[in-house]
Amino acid sequence: MNFRHSVEMSVSREEFFRLLPAAVGSFVVDGDTIRPPGATGGWLIRLAQVADHRAGSVVVPRHRVDIVIEDCADENAEVFMARFRRGFLRGGG
Repeated sequence: MNFRHSVEMSVSREEFFRLLPAAVGSFVVDGDTIRPPGATGGWLIRLAQVADHRAGSVVVPRHRVDIVIEDCADENAEVFMARFRRGFLRGGG
């Protein structure tokens, strides 16, 4: 089964790539496409900048993140997505 998920994230491109290793492990970047190294299948992420969110003088960069996981069981897609979400969790305090 192929799994597709799209989410908008309030994160800069630099911050996205800083946090990505915790979310997916090692990866290769080709423009706005991210893949696992040496793999022809598996997962693929596409990063697309969308309009910044503005609240007065505060500007928050945003990106749409499209995730495609090919030929995987539902539980494997859920494990990948859980790891991806944990990699981008932010704590407040």
